[in-house]
Amino acid sequence: MISEQQFQEELHLIIANAIREDVGSGDYSSLACIPASAAGKARLFVKDQGIIAGVEFAKMIFNYVDPNLQVKTLIEDGTAVKFGDVVFEVAGSSQSILKSERLVLNSMQRMSAIATKTNSYVQLLEGTKTKILDTRKTTPGFRACEKWAVRIGGGENHRFALYDMVMLKDNHNDFAGGITRAIAKTQDFLKKNNLDLQIVVEARSLDEVREILQSQGIYRILLDNLDYETTRKAVEMIGNQTQTESSGNINEHTIRNYAECGVDYISSGALTHSVYNMDLSLKAV
Repeated sequence: MISEQQFQEELHLIIANAIREDVGSGDYSSLACIPASAAGKARLFVKDQGIIAGVEFAKMIFNYVDPNLQVKTLIEDGTAVKFGDVVFEVAGSSQSILKSERLVLNSMQRMSAIATKTNSYVQLLEGTKTKILDTRKTTPGFRACEKWAVRIGGGENHRFALYDMVMLKDNHNDFAGGITRAIAKTQDFLKKNNLDLQIVVEARSLDEVREILQSQGIYRILLDNLDYETTRKAVEMIGNQTQTESSGNINEHTIRNYAECGVDYISSGALTHSVYNMDLSLKAV
């Protein structure tokens, strides 16, 4: 996984690029009618229900736009919220608050939706050993925030990108001439380039599971699009030799059944690609 420093750098890049995109050469609506010396307050109101996420990110945005803005947090990230709740209050330059408004709302609405969906999956897994993972099916340029939201909702992060873990999926294995050759080539590549990366290998059948188990040094076997019975047999076959992960169109109706097959992890792209933004509003007070 990427380091905390790399993660923070990603967050700062997101903010800088979003402000560049949204503000450009200036927020002329505010500049035209609000004096530079004007000060005010605004509150973030919840108009929905779910798990709030992005409070700490909002603080980063406000600080980037204007370090003199003061934020009073009333509800922390990861808290269940309902219609009418006030999450925080921001005070300072009115122009700065307005310049920050859209990025704060866009970010928190999406992050809260992801945290809410993740938390619902976590609750469905309660009582099993299985943990929920995200994927790389994220919004381009906003991945760090979406993966942060998954953690806030109680899930865990899979690899951040292509560079921090090796995943040998069906196309890699087919292009490389088979699973065993793909694994061998990968291990040789990592050794030659002095890279210490975990290797996850996808299996589409019990025969492929058997083949993967012939190789040493595999961190996790990804059981892709297998039915419940086949998944259960695969988990029994693997035992404690590697970690296990199920994936492939798993949803709220099927996730519990896969967990009861005994897998360590279930990965779901739906956590980040199939959510409806939480309704939030930033209003002057």
